[in-house]
Amino acid sequence: MIFTSPLPDVDIPDTALTSYVLARVAELGDKPALIDGPTGRALTYSELDTAIRSFAGGLVAQGFQTGQVLALMSPNIPEYAVVFHGVAMAGGTITTINPTYTEYEAHHQLVDSGASLLVTTEMFLSVATAAAVDTSVTQIFVMGDGDVDGATPIAALFGEPLAEQVPVSPGDVIALPYSSGTTGLSKGVMLTHRNLIANVAQSVAAARIREDEMLIAVLPFFHIYGMQVLMNSGLRAGATVVTMPRFDLEQFLDLHQRYGITRSFVAPPIVVALAKHPIVDNYDLSKLEQVFSGAAPLSAELSIEAGLRLGCEVAQGYGMTEMSPVSHLTPPGRVKPGSVGVTAPNTQTRIVDPISGAELDIDEDGEVCVRGPQVMLGYLNNPTATESTIDGDGWLHTGDIGHIDADGHLFIVDRLKELIKYKGFQVAPAELEALLLSHPAIADAAVVGELNDEAGEVPVAHVVLRPGHSSTEKEIMDFVADKVAHFKHVRDVVFTDQIPKSASGKILRRLIRRPD
Repeated sequence: MIFTSPLPDVDIPDTALTSYVLARVAELGDKPALIDGPTGRALTYSELDTAIRSFAGGLVAQGFQTGQVLALMSPNIPEYAVVFHGVAMAGGTITTINPTYTEYEAHHQLVDSGASLLVTTEMFLSVATAAAVDTSVTQIFVMGDGDVDGATPIAALFGEPLAEQVPVSPGDVIALPYSSGTTGLSKGVMLTHRNLIANVAQSVAAARIREDEMLIAVLPFFHIYGMQVLMNSGLRAGATVVTMPRFDLEQFLDLHQRYGITRSFVAPPIVVALAKHPIVDNYDLSKLEQVFSGAAPLSAELSIEAGLRLGCEVAQGYGMTEMSPVSHLTPPGRVKPGSVGVTAPNTQTRIVDPISGAELDIDEDGEVCVRGPQVMLGYLNNPTATESTIDGDGWLHTGDIGHIDADGHLFIVDRLKELIKYKGFQVAPAELEALLLSHPAIADAAVVGELNDEAGEVPVAHVVLRPGHSSTEKEIMDFVADKVAHFKHVRDVVFTDQIPKSASGKILRRLIRRPD
């Protein structure tokens, strides 16, 4: 059967994203839109609007073309929204890069996305500069006040404020975040103005984000969760968004107390800390109305424990980068522990048998499939991956196993896809396996996720050494750590004589995982 949303449909206008997100600038005026948590530096809604228009105007004056790609490699700071929406207003496409990426990882994204301009911060300039070699990037700009060798201050990109949005169509690609999807290497996810507007409208309405709220943005804006649920939805609702460049528990709690945070969007490892860490008792979190967890599964037991300690709701949502990202979420007052919520407005869900493809009914486990206006256009330059993810009827196959109960709540119980979720971040086994196979001592390798109380899952490498070669666990882990971001680091190495594979050569991961 097809499950529809129990929530009313929302209006999805055919307009440009920035015009939609900042529609209330005139009435909000001097209200802080974004505050840099550690310093208290703020951008009001009026200042944000002016800065976006000035950045867009500067881009257009320098010849920036409709559809041109700018890469942004930065932690969460108020200026992130300026660059993101400045590119959008100038008719461009923005690809958001994880600032903790290594040169190797960032280079892949720059090449694949075809980015011609790169904006970063001084802290990440050396990696960004090295990553840009042999790419289409013609100039690197640095956010900040001072001059930095080898890059141009971003002030050079600001110009006469743009009066109007450069004409775009709802189906034009505005954002190009990267995701491993259900399997394989990282791919560019083509998200249109309509995709992002639809999901902002769905999220603000269903989650009931209010103008009088203070939201904490510790989840990174380069990730679709932070980009959409925090930055864009928060601004559309007229709330104030307090940014954090990196997670630190004491600072996170201090900002809640200092700014009276009303809603905290987090990933499960932060819920663990809120439920169990003794330092939480030292801070006043009385303004907190809801903790909203996403990006990875959260157990019913942990959500109940955290909720009782904090005296507020602990709710969940579900989605993927490929769905802009929200397909299911829990409205205030409708929490069901262990559930990721109900189907979002304007959205349909099917549960299908992963073998036969037959539709399943209430309380029957199968692959979760979603159809709605938030579903991506496809993967950049990868029609094969697109066709394997979105079928001919527009259903996106998530690769997750779950069921919907009689109340319309979705429960995720397993995963078909091979991705490892480390603290909410995607780790593609295929990427680490390819890297391991470049090690001179390794003949074959497989990477699997193993359960971990703190991280959810951790990557574990099973390796076969070449005859006559030797290596240690530490040497292999260091080899990987030198080339990938911290969340992709291999946490354990298991030496074995053979990697079990199917007749077609596919790694049989279920036979590799250690039972304990």
